[in-house]
Amino acid sequence: MRLTALLSMAARVVVPKDYRFGTNRPWMPAAKKLNPPGRKRRKVFVEPLAPEDWSVLRGDMVEILTGKDKGKQGKVIQVFRHRNWVMLEGLNTHYRYIGKAADYRGTYIASEAPLLLREVALIDPSDRKPTDVEWKFTEEGERVRVSLRTGRIIPKPVVERRDGIVPQQWKDGPKDTSPEDTLEKTYVPSLKTLEEEVMEKLCIQEDRRHKRSYWY
Repeated sequence: MRLTALLSMAARVVVPKDYRFGTNRPWMPAAKKLNPPGRKRRKVFVEPLAPEDWSVLRGDMVEILTGKDKGKQGKVIQVFRHRNWVMLEGLNTHYRYIGKAADYRGTYIASEAPLLLREVALIDPSDRKPTDVEWKFTEEGERVRVSLRTGRIIPKPVVERRDGIVPQQWKDGPKDTSPEDTLEKTYVPSLKTLEEEVMEKLCIQEDRRHKRSYWY
């Protein structure tokens, strides 16, 4: 078994049978507060959706189809594929106090709540209107999203990494290693041992050889 598989099994979190998943990781204090020991919550059923059928990606522009923010468009900032959830920047918010104390009422903040995938629709860049999409292949074999209303390709969003770098827009600097230098073969394999290669490099003459050994 591979080491990565063993590490993933060791890091797997075991949750109770009646655990209610949310936007926080199960080991975080916020998730433990919502799921105290002994508390049973109503089970929520999630419609299974294959990874290849998931059409909304982080960074996409979508429009809300239901709820208090119906008709508003926003950017997807987080995706929860195991729960069929998406979160939009500044939309579907709820307000709450944090940091309450005996002599302090806390800070009143707004936080985004997740929306179900069926409650949003992708925006067609050609006319800025919501549309259903379908995955198709181009002549070059690239898998793309196509609007069923206009037939235009909806490109995948360009998303920054955590360090702020956009891989598609990255330009090599003077101190970066070029792809040609990276792929250049500089090692020449040989049947000599490390000691023999070092002695040859230092011009050391040695006539003695190691005694042959056989593995059975």
